[in-house]
Amino acid sequence: MSWPARVRLVEVGPRDGLQNESVPVPTERKIEFIEALAASGLRDVEVTSFVRPDRVPQLADARELFAALRRREGVRYWALVPNARGLETALECGVTHVAVFTAASEGFNRANVNSSVEESLARLKPVVADAIAAGATVRGYVSTVFGCPYDGPVDPARAASVSRVLLDAGCEELSLGDTIGVAAPPAVERVLAAHDAMGVPREKIALHFHDTRGMAVANVVAGLEAGITSFDASAGGLGGCPFAPGATGNVATEDLVWLFDESGVECGVSFAQVAEASGAIGEQLGRKLPSRARAAWAATRMRGTS
Repeated sequence: MSWPARVRLVEVGPRDGLQNESVPVPTERKIEFIEALAASGLRDVEVTSFVRPDRVPQLADARELFAALRRREGVRYWALVPNARGLETALECGVTHVAVFTAASEGFNRANVNSSVEESLARLKPVVADAIAAGATVRGYVSTVFGCPYDGPVDPARAASVSRVLLDAGCEELSLGDTIGVAAPPAVERVLAAHDAMGVPREKIALHFHDTRGMAVANVVAGLEAGITSFDASAGGLGGCPFAPGATGNVATEDLVWLFDESGVECGVSFAQVAEASGAIGEQLGRKLPSRARAAWAATRMRGTS
């Protein structure tokens, strides 16, 4: 086994995790969640999105959240922006790390942003340029890399061509998303090989898996074996997408921290602190979150105190 000695986790729970939740979460509870995650050792936390409130009501408080958030030194706080207006608002709020997004499939992109992939890329190029000119760092999301809820399987070369455009536009990193959780490990190498052929360096790639079919951790292992060192994850396994019917949560941060800790891979994150943070947000939402590692940890704690 030849895995990287150290990996980086990008925590997406406060944004990608909460966006699909129907139970409103007060801004102060979101801030507590974000600050607890930052205190756990996570150095990249995606906290919200500057999108239309009618499209994602859970994230309508983006301005208020950034105004009240106490930023920890050494932590990069990311916000998703859909267009030039969203970027303008984010910059006004002091955001210095922004993410843009498009898809590898036409059906999902039209459902999500009501445009073709080509149109969305043309719109995003000046957004990326303006963000960089303002001193911000930009990350690019490519959704439905492994499959689309509307179009079915996605050609890896098609996904790689979208990534190449975002890389050329100036994105620091590309997050390749298995938005509906259809990937299995062999598909990970196929997608990465297509990106190799398109001249997209693997060190510029992060992998973003949803656990719809229980394959997310296995897919992360495939990514590790392929030399990928950056992975998106969501505390507790929060997640889902309003525009991807049937998709479940992201791979749980706790599950990946447990994997890395047990495998001797350094990630710099406290399992217990992330588990406490996700437990608190789960109570706020009124349900248990799906992280398997957290459930086992909680059961052990209960036995130890009974």
